[in-house]
Amino acid sequence: MSAIDRVRSLTRRSRLLVATGAVFSIAGIALAADVSSTESQVLALLKTRLPKTAVSAIDCKKISGLCEITAGENLFYVDSSARYLVIGRVYDMQTRQDVTAARLLEMNPDMLVGSAARANALASSGEEVASQQLATAPARLERPTGPATARTLSLASLPKDGAIVWGNPAGPTVTVFSDFRCSYCRALTSVLKDMNVRVVERPISVLGSRDLADQVYCAKNRASALHAAYAGRPIKDEASCNTSGLDANEAFARRNGLSGTPVIVRSDGAVIEGYRPRAFLEAWLREARS
Repeated sequence: MSAIDRVRSLTRRSRLLVATGAVFSIAGIALAADVSSTESQVLALLKTRLPKTAVSAIDCKKISGLCEITAGENLFYVDSSARYLVIGRVYDMQTRQDVTAARLLEMNPDMLVGSAARANALASSGEEVASQQLATAPARLERPTGPATARTLSLASLPKDGAIVWGNPAGPTVTVFSDFRCSYCRALTSVLKDMNVRVVERPISVLGSRDLADQVYCAKNRASALHAAYAGRPIKDEASCNTSGLDANEAFARRNGLSGTPVIVRSDGAVIEGYRPRAFLEAWLREARS
């Protein structure tokens, strides 16, 4: 092949690459335009169908087939035609992340994700009623400041696996269902560290923290890894291990309706949900039935 032929060949290849790049660029622009058009269309339809709901954000890119709608501190989903309204949690089974809970924490990181969104109540009450209820519905983010409840919970069905034990081995035992991305769990841990208690911590992935829980549970020193996780430090001595105990924690939480964290269980089974200060916890622990 002559030098001229080689130049012509390279020129043809360059043109082909440029043309291919242009096609992908145009396709990307078209896709972005389609998403933007869908979001605009959904917003227009929601103004008609839910006129009393002030929509503050729409995201049709995150979840295939659904648009995530933010309305103040409420979160719900609609299809691209805005005909079907979905109220509940979206769970990514590949990443094992509660997408809804993670978004709620993004919206307000200083608040605790409380109970699961009401599943069918609004959807079955008609569009006009649903719009009124959505507009005035309490946030799906709840501050854990209420009084202790009288609820009790038996932990007998839980296996020994899945627990991370720390604190004073001779102190009274308190079991905590927690999430390593929960700011109130972090605050509660700081309080319990200064108390004369033995903590049996059982992680549950409310805020999409299962991968982090796996790292902590499989660490050589689980207690140190737990405190590192809450402090945002890297987990040392990462390893793989059997994490079926964490699966058992999450199954137990689902069976018993533990959809927020922290949940604190006393030795006699008494339960309180949410963070409490040290003075409250000390008095509450003294009330335990022997």
